[in-house]
Amino acid sequence: MSNPDALRALIAPVRTAMANFERASVQSALAAFMSADATVHLCHPFGDLSGPQGFYDTAFAPLLDAFPDLERRDWIVSAGTDTDGNDWIGCAGHYVGTFARPFLDIPPTGHFAHMRFHEFYRVSENKVVEIQAIWDVPELMMQAGAWPMVPSLGREMYISGPATQDGLSFDTRTATQSAQSMDVVIGMLTDLSRHPSEGGPEIMQAEKYWDPRVNWYGPAGIGTARGLAGFRHWHQIPFLNAMPDRRGGTTGTLNCHFYGDGAYVIATGWPNMQMTVTGDGWLGIAPSGQEITMRSLDFWRVADGLIRENWVLVDLLDVYIQLGVDVLARLREFNKARMTGSISSPIGAKL
Repeated sequence: MSNPDALRALIAPVRTAMANFERASVQSALAAFMSADATVHLCHPFGDLSGPQGFYDTAFAPLLDAFPDLERRDWIVSAGTDTDGNDWIGCAGHYVGTFARPFLDIPPTGHFAHMRFHEFYRVSENKVVEIQAIWDVPELMMQAGAWPMVPSLGREMYISGPATQDGLSFDTRTATQSAQSMDVVIGMLTDLSRHPSEGGPEIMQAEKYWDPRVNWYGPAGIGTARGLAGFRHWHQIPFLNAMPDRRGGTTGTLNCHFYGDGAYVIATGWPNMQMTVTGDGWLGIAPSGQEITMRSLDFWRVADGLIRENWVLVDLLDVYIQLGVDVLARLREFNKARMTGSISSPIGAKL
C-alpha cells in the first residue's frame, strides 16, 4: 500500500501543466507521469489508447485545438489502495475554455464552455500503468444546442465541487475516516442490489445511507437531482424500472475498484455494471431485452455517517452504441444546417 500523499504528489506536475494548457509542458508532464505502454481506457468515441503520446495525440490535441485557451480545473483529488492492493489516484473537475472550433463535430459556441471529467490512474512503481476516464461529451453537445437525444429528467448545470471546499485539502484525511466512509458506501450498494429480487424499495434502506438533502450530480443526459426524493424521481426509479436486474459495485461478475480517502469514497471499473434493458422510461430507450454493460465512475462524500454528495459520470455514448444508436452520427445529421467552422477570437481573447 502506497502513501496517499505520495500518490497525490505524482499527479501534481500534470495538473500544473494543464492549468494553463501549454502543448510542450503537458506532453512532458504526461511522459513523466505515465509508463510508455500505459493502457488508457477513455470514453466513447476515443476508445482504448496506448501511452502518453497516444493519449495526447488522440484526445488532448483535438481538445486543445477546439479550446485554444484550454484549462484544467480539478475540484477533487484523491488517492488510495483498493481491496486487490492496487494503488489509484482519482480526480474530478472540468476542462474549460472558449469553445472556438469544432470538437468531435460538435459545433463551437464562441463562448466559455465546460466538460466535466472523472479520471482514475492506476499506479505501479511510481508510474501510471492504466487510466480509466470519462469526459462528459454530451455536456458540450448541450451547451452547443446540439444534443440530438431525449431531454434529461434531472437539471443540467455547471457541476460544483464539494460544498465543504476540501476536495483539494488533504491534511485532515485519516485512515480511520476513510474506512468509515467506505463502510457507508459499501453498505448502501449492498442493500441497493437487494431490490427488486429480494423485496420492495424498502429493502434498500435508503434513509439509512443517504442524507435527505443529498446532491446527486449525474452525467449530462440524466442531470442533477436534489435530495433523496429528487434522486429517486429523476434517476433511480426510471433506471430500476428499465433495468431491474442491474449488477455492479458489490454484485455481478465485473470488477469494480473501491477505495476511501477521508470523507471521499471512489469507485471505478471498465466496465463495472451489467444489466438487461427490459423496461421503458430510461433515456427514452425502448425495452429491447438486450444485455449491456456500463462504465460508471463515481465519487461520494460522506458526512456524519450519510452520503451528502455523489458525483457520477456514465459513458452514455457507449450505452447508446451498444443499443445500436450512434449519437455522434445523429449529431452530424442534426446539425447539417448549422455553420460548424471556427469562430473568430472575441475582443481581448488570446486564441
